[in-house]
Parts: sequence; C-alpha cells; structure tokens
Amino acid sequence: MHDIRFLREHPEAFDQGLAKRGLEPQSEALLALDERRRALVTELQAGQARRNEASKAIGAAKAKKDEEAAAALMAEVAALKERMPALEAEEKAVGEELEGRLAALPNLPYPDVALGADENDNVFVHERGTVPAFAFAPKEHDAIGPALGLDFETGAAMSGARFTFVRGAAARLHRALGQFMLDTLTGSYGYEECVPPLLVRDEALFGTGQLPKFAEDLFQTTDGRWLIPTAEVSLTNAVREKILSEEELPLRLTALTACFRSEAGAAGRDTRGFIRQHQFEKVEMVSITTPDQSEAEHERMTDAAEDVLTKLGLAFRRMKLCSGDMGFTAARTYDLEVWLPGQDRYREISSCSTCADFQARRMHARYRPEGEKGTRFVHTLNGSGLAVGRTLVAVLENYQQENGAVSVPAVLQPYLGGLTLLEPRG
Repeated sequence: MHDIRFLREHPEAFDQGLAKRGLEPQSEALLALDERRRALVTELQAGQARRNEASKAIGAAKAKKDEEAAAALMAEVAALKERMPALEAEEKAVGEELEGRLAALPNLPYPDVALGADENDNVFVHERGTVPAFAFAPKEHDAIGPALGLDFETGAAMSGARFTFVRGAAARLHRALGQFMLDTLTGSYGYEECVPPLLVRDEALFGTGQLPKFAEDLFQTTDGRWLIPTAEVSLTNAVREKILSEEELPLRLTALTACFRSEAGAAGRDTRGFIRQHQFEKVEMVSITTPDQSEAEHERMTDAAEDVLTKLGLAFRRMKLCSGDMGFTAARTYDLEVWLPGQDRYREISSCSTCADFQARRMHARYRPEGEKGTRFVHTLNGSGLAVGRTLVAVLENYQQENGAVSVPAVLQPYLGGLTLLEPRG
C-alpha cells in the first residue's frame, strides 16, 4: 500500500517509480480522488457542526417565543439530516475507490534498481563457488531422480501434472536439506523457528500483497480460506495490526512449510521434472525491522541464503533484479541462481526482497520508537533460505556420478546417519 502523503508531496517521483514498473502515470487521477474525499470529509464535518449549532439555536428561539426562527432552524436541521447520509455514502465510496486503486499498484522500486523489462535485464552482482567438471556428460535431475525416488508417474497419476511422489533416498535427502537449512538459519543467524498455519484468510494474503491481484495463482478451500503460496504470508502476518516496541526489532522468523501454487501465470514453463510444482517445501526467512535497519538486514538475509549454498558446495551467483522482473511488493530483490550442470545454466533458487513499509501499511503493522509517543510503520523483508525441492535438484545434478549414484554433501551426512552415497535402485 502506498503512502498518500508521499503521493501528495511527490507526485512526479511517484509516477517515475510506476514508470520503472512499466505503468502509466497515476498521480493525477489518484490525487483527484483524494481531493474529492477530503472535500467530502470537510463538508461532513461542517454539516455536523452546523447541525449541532442549529439544534441548540432551536431551543433558544423557542425560549424567546420566536416560532418563525425556530421553524426555519428546524427546516435547516431536517435538510442537513437528509443530506448527510448521501455525503457519508459518497465519502465512503470515494475512499474505497482510492484505497482500491492504491492497493492495486505495485511497490515503487528503490533508486538503485535498474530499469528493465524482464530477467534479461537483471544485474550481475557476484559469483561464488566452483562449477564442477565432469568426465562424462552430466544428466538433468529428471533423468537421475527416478532411480533415487523421484516418482513423477505416481504423483501425476494421483494428483495430475506438477505433482511428484518423493520416496526412498530422494525423500531422505529432501528431509535432510530442510533440517540443515533450519539449523543453519537458527544456529548461525538468529532466526526463530516457527510452525505457522498453512491456511489463511483473505486479509493475510492482502497484507503480503497476493490478494487481490494474484488470486488465480493460489488455491482456495471450500470454506474460503487459502493455502499459503509461501510461509512469507503466515510469518509476516504475525505482526499484523500490532504495535511493537523498538527494542523487539529486528524480529527474525523462519519456517519450513509446504507451499501451494496453482502456477496460473507460469503455464508451459518447466512442465518436466521437479523445478516447478503445485506443492513444494521451502524454508522461508522473514525479518521485521525499523526503517534504518532494513538496508543492512537485506544484505544479512541474502548472505544467510548464500551461506546455505556455500556449505552445500554449490556454485551460484547473485543477481539484482531489474524493475520489470521484481515481485509486486518488493522495493529491491536479490535472486540467487544455482548452477545446474544438467541444464548447463544457472537457475533461481532463492529470492530475497525488502518491501520497505509497503506490506506494513497493508497490515497496519507499526512500532513505537524509543522515547516517542507516536508510532511508525515497520519495514518487512522476506527470502528463501532455500527452496528445498530446487536445492535437491541442484544436489542431484552437481553431485551425480556416471553410474547414477549421487554423493552426499558433507554437511548433510550427519542428517542421513553418516551416509555418503545415494545409490540408484536396480
């Protein structure tokens, strides 16, 4: 949600930010609505004040036996009483239209975000790790996975496309990855582990920006609740409609949850394999900070995701997304892309975004600065630490052997009872 005061004071900057998103100027129309709403509020206040004043004057006129004045005043009060409900209804309608139009607009990119249309315009930041060399032609994960327990056929048979039945060695590796990620984030980075709801109401998804614009990408239950597309929704809404003390911040939360996406906006993409599923698991990081902490927190969060990849021995690169490739709520996003030798390219495995106060305004999440009576909106950040399924894909492809076996990264071996090699079933 956008700050109407910022729009009033900086309409050109507002339109410039929308232009980076590829949108037409909106300030003139929005300010016209704002002015109309404010004028209606002023008229209502003046009408109520006059109604109260006239009501008192009626008693005074009757006390003086001035029936003519009393009648005129009563007629005025009656007219005001008749007029005010229409004014109230109009003010409400104009206010709702203004709020709805503001809610439909994406966050404004930070000044350092490059202008661009899509992923081809993203900016390289750095590269880490060593791309593995193979003495054989490396295979893609969907060729390696079935012998290790990625059962695409059973998943599709029971649930349809983009579902996988994970079993055996692949299931153990999947579990180990999630536990390792949580242990790293809680032990080294101070995130509090959570087990949040997987079903949420409309207002939770509105708060984090998925509703109303992206409803088609979600799954909804028969009772009106929604399956979360990411634990960002549940974790961020933990501070919804709360006023935190400054000493509570930064608040860092993490969770390993199932996530559900209809992928309506991704039709035809990654239909093979385990990359893009309707149901998947992800370790999510959420930080709630003061405005002056959020810049450093964005770097810290992204570093935490990078640390997971580094410890797994995976080569990756950091990209800063251009304005046309960022998510709806983001002011700046870093994507981490892991090297997949089977595909011979980098693929996204984590997105870490700072949303400034955009989500906080939608959630009415505030904090009270120390020594101040007033409150301010918090800043919210979210990131993947990491997508478990995509990390499993990366491990399969980077640690594969020619015979179809997969070496277990050293950091995962304790989670697998010391197992060092995943061997394919005959």
